[in-house]
Amino acid sequence: MDLSIIIVNFNTPQLTIDCLQSVYQSATSYTYEVILIDNNSSDNSVAWIQEEFPQVKLIRNRENVGFSRANNQGIRAAAGKYILLLNSDTILERNTLQIMIDFMSNNPEVGASGCKIVLPDGSLDKACKRGFPTPSASFYYAFGISKWFPNNPRFNQYQLSHLNPDDEYTVDCLVGAFMLVRREVIEQAGMLDEDFFMYGEDVDWCYRIKQAGWQIYYYPRTQIIHYKGASSRRKPYKIIYEFHRAMILFHRKHYKQKYSFLTNWIVYAGVGVKFALALLKNKAIPVLKTNKKTDLGA
Repeated sequence: MDLSIIIVNFNTPQLTIDCLQSVYQSATSYTYEVILIDNNSSDNSVAWIQEEFPQVKLIRNRENVGFSRANNQGIRAAAGKYILLLNSDTILERNTLQIMIDFMSNNPEVGASGCKIVLPDGSLDKACKRGFPTPSASFYYAFGISKWFPNNPRFNQYQLSHLNPDDEYTVDCLVGAFMLVRREVIEQAGMLDEDFFMYGEDVDWCYRIKQAGWQIYYYPRTQIIHYKGASSRRKPYKIIYEFHRAMILFHRKHYKQKYSFLTNWIVYAGVGVKFALALLKNKAIPVLKTNKKTDLGA
């Protein structure tokens, strides 16, 4: 088996069906399997997927175990030389699998790679090529300084906006929506850290992959569409909490020992402030939506 494609589903039946259709319509000479982990969906996802795609290897969880743990279940069951983490809310181009595996086969020093990822409106999903969230990179990003100086490498350490998204190059980290990894890399760097429930696990994995001596590559010779946040909108507080918890977890794991007490305190305080502001903004959203509907006469 050349490739094992791992997809995690949680209450997104139509998106998952569309994703699977794009996978099985792929034009590739490589052999592949699809392993789908359902995180205890409360809708008709499982029955629908089984009816439409009986060839999918299905793992059903009795609870929502999170993105990292579910993907690890898929990795343990995988037989492929390469492992592809693929979000259920993505659509592949017909040649995506062929192009990306060809690239990996021709570049044995590359441990993980990702393609160009665009949002439904055609704009770049900036998470598909990133630097590590060091304290300075996080500061410039969180406080909008990177937007003021989009072509300055110093202020764009995280989203790498100064780099042409149509060029190929090594990066620090990719996004778990599409991440192609060699099996031997996983044997060296380990699987996803299950302390990360649904955010930050991809950044942490890339950090450990680079520590193990492998290159991580952004390769935009093919692209996919990412309908971002389709399942996450269902539990807004959970999303906000896990997003910010992942920031703290990553910093403690990889940067705490490298920086002074003052720097660490500033990082944790900054995350706390962002978390509080995000909660306030989230609380205001329903009011704004209600007002908009009233204005439209709904």
